[in-house]
Amino acid sequence: MATLQHDAHLLVVDDDPRIRQMLTRYFEDEGYAVSSASDGIEMRVRMRQQNFDAILLDLVLPGGADGLDLAREIRAQSDVPIMMLTGRDDVVDRIVGLEIGADDYIAKPFHLREVHARLKSILRRRQSSARNAEPVSEEIIGFEDWKLNLSRRQLLDPEGAEIELTTGEFDMLATFVRHAGRVLTRDVLMDLTRGRNLEAFDRTIDAQIVRLRRKIETDPKRPQFIKAVRGVGYVFTARLDDGFRKW
Repeated sequence: MATLQHDAHLLVVDDDPRIRQMLTRYFEDEGYAVSSASDGIEMRVRMRQQNFDAILLDLVLPGGADGLDLAREIRAQSDVPIMMLTGRDDVVDRIVGLEIGADDYIAKPFHLREVHARLKSILRRRQSSARNAEPVSEEIIGFEDWKLNLSRRQLLDPEGAEIELTTGEFDMLATFVRHAGRVLTRDVLMDLTRGRNLEAFDRTIDAQIVRLRRKIETDPKRPQFIKAVRGVGYVFTARLDDGFRKW
C-alpha cells in the first residue's frame, strides 16, 4: 500500500489531452506517480500492466464505454478508489456514479487543489484500512448471524462467505452497527462516514445505503436491517449477536 504521497500511483482517464497533461503535471509535482489513458481501451491496458492506488475517471469518453460503464467494470473486479471527473454537473449522474461504487465526484471546471484535497482524503481512508489489515487484537460485531470484522474490514454472511464492500460501504455499515438502534440523521452519517470536507449531500448517503442494502438485505425493497425513518434519517435495527464481539 502506497503512502499518502510520493509513492502513490494514479491513473488519469480523460479524452482531453490538456486535462490529462494538467493533472499529470500537477500530481507529479506533488510527488505522485501518474499514468494516463484517453479512453476505456487504454485504461484496460494500463490496469493489466500495473496496480493503481486511485483512478481519476472522466464521465464522458469516446469509444462506446462512458465513465459510468468503466466505473462499473472497475468495481466488479477491484476496490481501487475512483474519483469521477465530469463537465456535467448533473445530480442524476452523481447518484448513478456513487451507486455503482465511485468514491467521489467532482465537476469541471475544478480547482486542482480541491481535487488534491479530495484525493488525499480518499487515500487516507484507504491507508487506514491497510493499517488494520493485521491487527494485534480484533473487534468483531455479529448481527443476525452476519459477522463484521472491524479490524480486518471484512463482512461475512451467515454461511461464512465474504461479501465485497467498497471503502464507503464498509464505513457506512460500521457506523450503523456501532450505533445500532439509534436513529442517525443524514448529517450525522455524512460526518461519521465521509466528512464535511467532501461536500457530501443527502442523495449520496441515500445512494450508498441503496447499494449496501443490495448486499446485506434479503429483500432490499423491504429492508430488515437498515430502515428509513421518514423525515429524519436511518436506523440499524438488526439484532447484535451475543458472543461475537471482542477487542
